[in-house]
Amino acid sequence: MQSLKSALSLALYSLLMWCAQPVLRMKLLMRGRKEQGYLMQTEERFGRYTHLQAHLNANLNLDQQRKDNRFVWVHAVSLGETRAAAVLVTELRKRMPGMRLLLTNGTATGRAEGETLLQADDVQVWQVWDTPAAVKRFLNHFQPSMGIMMETELWPNMVHQCAEHGIPLTVANARMSEKSYRATTQFAWLAQPAYQSLAAVWAQSVEDAKRFSQLGAKRVEVLGNLKFDAEVDATKLEQGQKLGSTHTIITLASSREGEELAFLRSIQKYMKNKPVVCVNNAYSAIKNIANVKNTTWMIVPRHPQRFDAVAQLIESQGFKVSRRSQWSVDAMGNLQREADDNTILLGDSLGEMALYYGMSDVALLGGSFEPLGGQNLIEAAACGCPVVMGPSVFNFAEAAQLSLQAGAAVQVDAMQLAVQAACDMVHNKEALQGAQEAALAFAKAHQGAAVKTADAIVKLLHQRH
Repeated sequence: MQSLKSALSLALYSLLMWCAQPVLRMKLLMRGRKEQGYLMQTEERFGRYTHLQAHLNANLNLDQQRKDNRFVWVHAVSLGETRAAAVLVTELRKRMPGMRLLLTNGTATGRAEGETLLQADDVQVWQVWDTPAAVKRFLNHFQPSMGIMMETELWPNMVHQCAEHGIPLTVANARMSEKSYRATTQFAWLAQPAYQSLAAVWAQSVEDAKRFSQLGAKRVEVLGNLKFDAEVDATKLEQGQKLGSTHTIITLASSREGEELAFLRSIQKYMKNKPVVCVNNAYSAIKNIANVKNTTWMIVPRHPQRFDAVAQLIESQGFKVSRRSQWSVDAMGNLQREADDNTILLGDSLGEMALYYGMSDVALLGGSFEPLGGQNLIEAAACGCPVVMGPSVFNFAEAAQLSLQAGAAVQVDAMQLAVQAACDMVHNKEALQGAQEAALAFAKAHQGAAVKTADAIVKLLHQRH
């Protein structure tokens, strides 16, 4: 009876996904107007790959190629997951020389970042839409030896079809917030068969592992967070540290819509000598408002399609804006930028978070001041930049808690209090230095997940073949 119910649930879900295909095409078209990447090879999203045939046949007969060295498929939906996948792919290549990577992504930023991971015989395509026909075309075309989903991505038809094709499907760097768990249990009739079919789940934390197990996953291990193993771009970090050495800089990093306006208005209040009194007495009001006026402020939006909108927002609030894309470089290779008391720096570039964190004395964590779960705080810590977090950090709950315990971060209830806390920190040299050292120690202490996960993947592959 249960299997019949599951089959009927999957059939209904498949029908809805099939009917939604025109909506997907329209959504891609609309997104493509702002980000051209979404208009690339859209037929890949429906499992059609005629444009790849020449590439796949370039060096070997296709059938022999698939037999001798089948793809290891890694799915990383967006930018953060792709960066986590990068350290795992590096470890896998050490253990499997000549490994052929099949990389799938769901967003334009993820796909652009993923291009840097590819070698000669690798292939990158879009995440396929989760209908039975499209998934079958995808699996029949590439015939991967296994699938590795990064962090949270799980689609019922994909899981079902992988089981039908005998392809072990796993989740690496797996995380599941309490909010996501509650939402998933509302669709247990559809979700549980998918989780039960997974070959393995390698979770970031004990709490993540418990939630996956409660949803039906059978082989769950806690191996840690791959993002602690990501290497910082040392050149960008050094460049940023040099650029920020003569200024006190506080940055709203990876900001989301709504947070920039709150940030700018908080700065304005302090500049008007109206510090906010913290009701929980965690931070005293700033006595010296000159400290605020002598601080340089920077915003780095999370999504590139919002760069122009944020620049306009800054100007609408009475500030001048100095965009990273317009900074010049002198003969010594040093960045030149405009900055005065009324100028907000805008980080409108991709792949340069190490530069921005290197410039910054303290970073406010984007995504945590709106109910969005927070962005990755680990990269900031690895750059030695302490973080002020808002109340919403469910996407990185364990990392957030560990960073607080280590003294690498503080947490407040609202943006105004975050600006105040950051100002208190940067104008207390002893406290700032202690937080910076704690951030570096925190990032280093939790490394090692990439080695453990790569070993687990290789072990599973050997067991299957």
